[in-house]
Amino acid sequence: MAKSEKKFFTRVSDWFRGMKSELKKVVWPTARQTTNNTLVVLAVCAASAVVLGGFDWLANKLVEVLINLFA
Repeated sequence: MAKSEKKFFTRVSDWFRGMKSELKKVVWPTARQTTNNTLVVLAVCAASAVVLGGFDWLANKLVEVLINLFA
């Protein structure tokens, strides 16, 4: 193997060792926290959809009024 290939494999090996070390430090959420976070995200998405749908409906009605006004 050439010297540059050894450097490459050494760097890759060091990277994986570092990644493994960092993953041991991670505090993973519990199943209950994951469920709660998922429900919050779904609620915010639903609320956003309702608000955006309301704005879309309002803009549609405004355009209809303007078209009928100048038709």
